[in-house]
Amino acid sequence: MTEHRIPKILIIAGSDSGGGAGIQADIKTVTMLGGHALTAITAVTAQNSLGVEAVHPVPAEIVLAQIDSVLSDFGADAIKIGMIGSAFTARVVADRLSRLERKIPLVFDPVMIASSGAALADDATIEAFGELMDLATVTTPNLPELVRLTGKEDPVEGALGLVSAHRCAVLVKGGHDEGEAVADALIEEDNLTSWQGTRIETPHSHGTGCTLASAIAVGLAEGKRLPDAVAAARQFVRLALLEAPGLGEGAGPMGHGRVRLDVGGAPRLNQVTVTGKDYAAQVAFYRKLGLHQIVDSPVNGYARFEAWGGVTFSVQIDPDEEIAPTSAVYFECDDLDSRVEALARSGMVFEHGPRDQPWLWREARLRDPAGNIVFLYRAGEARRFPPWRIQPN
Repeated sequence: MTEHRIPKILIIAGSDSGGGAGIQADIKTVTMLGGHALTAITAVTAQNSLGVEAVHPVPAEIVLAQIDSVLSDFGADAIKIGMIGSAFTARVVADRLSRLERKIPLVFDPVMIASSGAALADDATIEAFGELMDLATVTTPNLPELVRLTGKEDPVEGALGLVSAHRCAVLVKGGHDEGEAVADALIEEDNLTSWQGTRIETPHSHGTGCTLASAIAVGLAEGKRLPDAVAAARQFVRLALLEAPGLGEGAGPMGHGRVRLDVGGAPRLNQVTVTGKDYAAQVAFYRKLGLHQIVDSPVNGYARFEAWGGVTFSVQIDPDEEIAPTSAVYFECDDLDSRVEALARSGMVFEHGPRDQPWLWREARLRDPAGNIVFLYRAGEARRFPPWRIQPN
């Protein structure tokens, strides 16, 4: 039994066999942000990082059947629409959603062209987008899509026209613009919010639009104001770009799976700092444990490390500080016994080796050069779900 309500996001979009965009990017985004993804697949594509090789639209009646099936059982707290497949599907989906018993936040990403340049919507389908924008809370076109939708070269003029015609907000995405800075603007009927950031130079940006729209949908499902949902979604996209794993020979996927600790609910425990007296000794110790150093500032007496999953850990040097080991740092290792054995053979001294504890953890204890207590341990499900976990009322 869960202790909190999980936002449910209905995603109506096409499948990307390369896993970088489409329904696959949507599911990864919603999952990493703590939601549950429900899906209605509108098209099956054969594609990779180099391009789209084939597209097979799913019949509209099957798309509707998927929508009806999940809504009748799970319901939805927000809806995200991406690649729609055909003009007929766009119209019947719009008709179905217009008859929902309650108003649900809807994010419409008017997918027209893949990152590789392949067309994913014909003229008739683009014309039918208007019916979906009539229902949308926000529409998220990139600059080429905005020009195609409006016929206006000025993005602000085009966005204002859409806002006026369809009564939905428009997020103008500046990723396709030139220059080192990237500017996005959310234009609502009575408000304008803008963001600026430095362009992240990477060829692995496939699926940014899908990811952004799905992240906005999660924020709206959680009850965030639209500008706040957009701000959080932009941060998720930027971090996923920075974490891109470099897969494929062309425009590869982003790194959705390593972003969860950077965005989401609060408070999040993702950083711990200990104090030491000898910078070189402290750095060498934690590097030897297997942490990846990401900040090296001996002049300032500060080093930061990254553990698997994105948690960061740092040491700060203060020669005058009296260090009292009143707390301990725990690093979980699935390979606990073999890791401790290897570290001990390399000269690292343990106060005790791996031991089974009454609280169902297996622990080995040592101290860093400053005397801070460090445990390497393995707990598995007993860390968060011990038999004596407090049960919700």
